[in-house]
Amino acid sequence: MSRMDALKGFLDEDPNDSFSRYALAMEYIKLGQHDAGIAEFSTIVEKDPAYVATYYQLAKAYEREGRVPEAVETYRKGIEVATQAADLHTRDELREALTMLEGTL
Repeated sequence: MSRMDALKGFLDEDPNDSFSRYALAMEYIKLGQHDAGIAEFSTIVEKDPAYVATYYQLAKAYEREGRVPEAVETYRKGIEVATQAADLHTRDELREALTMLEGTL
């Protein structure tokens, strides 16, 4: 059984398992299937908006696809969520990534 099959199996058992969904999204990204990865990350943001790690990866996926407005919006939302969660490390990573992206515009 492949890693992807295993992750899909976990999600069949518990569709609200953000950790497995995040790992599945990362597998899709690794395989160059960015649309599928974006869809999985977007599901996490919708169903579990406090899952802070998602925002960085989703914004990066948007960047790779040239979807800059969505990337900017995602970084900003992630900064807000990370701040509310007192996750200063992630907040700072999101801020830095946003600053770098805005510097290229």
